[in-house]
Amino acid sequence: MAGNDPQTPAGLDPARERRWADADGEHIDVRGLSPPQPLVAIVRLLESIDDALVVVAHLDRDPLMLYPELAERGWLAHRVPAPPGEVRLRLTRDASKP
Repeated sequence: MAGNDPQTPAGLDPARERRWADADGEHIDVRGLSPPQPLVAIVRLLESIDDALVVVAHLDRDPLMLYPELAERGWLAHRVPAPPGEVRLRLTRDASKP
């Protein structure tokens, strides 16, 4: 019932978005979601957390539309090793931006 939740953007299924905390940061797995749901879920997470946190995003493909959104919000993305068929990004706050 994603449509009834005021915190859930239209079309985003929070049951398919998986999140957990680990020693290397806050993880969000948006694999299997159709565009633009991965972008929406990641941006929503970044807007809801402490800027000092690291976010590790698990995706199906390179999120080309996400990079400008991250830059606009002062975040950097670094690709990190992942299993075949997965793109994994480490998102950190850009320290050079206030």
